[in-house]
Amino acid sequence: MSNTTKTIWGFLVSVIEKYTPLKFGGDAIEDVFNYLQISNTLSTSGQPTEKQFHAIRDAGFNTVINLLPRDTENSLNNEEILLAELGIRYIHIPVSYTPKEEDFNQFVKSMQTVADEKVWIHCAANARVSAFLYRYRCSVLGEDEATAESDLRKIWSPFGVWKKFIYRGRATI
Repeated sequence: MSNTTKTIWGFLVSVIEKYTPLKFGGDAIEDVFNYLQISNTLSTSGQPTEKQFHAIRDAGFNTVINLLPRDTENSLNNEEILLAELGIRYIHIPVSYTPKEEDFNQFVKSMQTVADEKVWIHCAANARVSAFLYRYRCSVLGEDEATAESDLRKIWSPFGVWKKFIYRGRATI
């Protein structure tokens, strides 16, 4: 099964978990859908549950950046309030299915603001996040494209507007 297919199926499971009493995963950070540790201070994922946010706080994360629009299928309605209660800074950049340059520019500013913190970035399935982070790592931080692409492809293989977005201003691989 491709990572893109795994991401789609996992997203559907997270929606089922939100709207039914069924639960398929645990409450540890490793159980968050499409969890990916990029470094000691940066991790990404799909939408965490309330209990998983407690684990994220307990793991020392100071900031959560959410790229998921409000009222999306598996979004957590009280996320901002919950994170405030947990003492975690919350940055919300609602990115639609068609990412805009102003979304990326806001993401870059947010990442620069929290550069010295332990940061967790999420969206619904980690697709938006992995695309934004790939572009950020390559075009802003100047990291090795092969390394950034390897992390991106652990989640999915962008296509359509997302492929154009991540390679904007650069040649495609």
